[in-house]
Amino acid sequence: MRFLLTTVDDGTPQDGLTDEIQAKMGAFIAEMSRSGELLATGGLDPRATHIVAKDGKAEIVDGPFSESKEFVAGFALIEVRSEEEAIEHSRRFWSIVGSGRGIIQRVFGPEDMAGQ
Repeated sequence: MRFLLTTVDDGTPQDGLTDEIQAKMGAFIAEMSRSGELLATGGLDPRATHIVAKDGKAEIVDGPFSESKEFVAGFALIEVRSEEEAIEHSRRFWSIVGSGRGIIQRVFGPEDMAGQ
C-alpha cells in the first residue's frame, strides 16, 4: 500500500532546523530508504501553476483564488503494509520535527485498478 504523507505550512512560526534535528531526520530518511519504504520525498515551492479544465480543455489561470493561509510544504511517498504503518512513520517524523500539521492519504495506482 502506498501513502502520501504531506506537511502543511499554516504560517505557524517554527523553531528552525537545528543540527540535531537535521541529523535525526537524515538518519530517519536513510533508514526508510534502506528498507525500501521511502519512494520519494521533498519540499514543495509555495508558488504553483493553477490549471482549470472544462469539457476536456485545460487552461492555465491567474486567479482569482480564495485566500489561503496554508499550503502543502513537503511530502513523502511511502510503501508499507498498512495504514497503521503509515501512521507510525508519520508519528516518528513529527517526533523529530516537533510541531505542525500533516495529512496521510492512500495513493491508488494502476495495480489497484486492475480487474475493476
